[in-house]
Amino acid sequence: MPAILSPADYFETVQSLFRAQGDPEIAPFQMAYMRNQFDFFGLKMPAWTALAKQVHAEYGLPDGENLAALLRLCFTDSHREMHYFGLQTLEKALKKEGPGAIDLLEELILTQSWWDTVDWIAKLVGLHFRRYPELILPVTERWMDSGEMWLQRVCLIFQLSYKEKTDRELLFRYVRRVAGSKEFFLQKGAGWALRQYSRTDPAAVEAFVAGEKLAALTRREALRLIWAGR
Repeated sequence: MPAILSPADYFETVQSLFRAQGDPEIAPFQMAYMRNQFDFFGLKMPAWTALAKQVHAEYGLPDGENLAALLRLCFTDSHREMHYFGLQTLEKALKKEGPGAIDLLEELILTQSWWDTVDWIAKLVGLHFRRYPELILPVTERWMDSGEMWLQRVCLIFQLSYKEKTDRELLFRYVRRVAGSKEFFLQKGAGWALRQYSRTDPAAVEAFVAGEKLAALTRREALRLIWAGR
């Protein structure tokens, strides 16, 4: 049976392990790639995922308030690998969490925000909404109304894996609502969501794009697969 650690002890154990296994020669390149917004230990993805798997096997997965406390500690650390560890832990634990976990997901979207973690959290939001579909409209409407770019991006892309279960009208409505935005991540996110849905219903996407005034980036991203198939 895995050892039981407090959130603080769990965090310190992972932090010490990641620091010891990191490569300081790699770290500056990772920092530059992220525009020097975060520190890095110098762990590449295969390394930190393997270490995380080792930690989870030895210490188990926290839940409830302990999970939330661990994630908050991870996201107060300046090293991006700690944020990644937190999200990998959340991804493994999320299926046992109740609908209220959406509040934690929202908190994390707005903490240490950049595309890499936000897009990962969007995937988790999509999984959570599959389990609790009654949350979709009230939560996403509130997020869209918030004016927070990262919350709005999640509203655009949380359905990326939904395929034929995509709520097409919801997707189209949210793309319209950000159509006038100059934010790169919203323009790109809208195009990405439309392009992904074009795998399921290319005619609907093409008709939507033709009838809307969208940013050039959004339009180009949305139609990329459709154009490639001609």
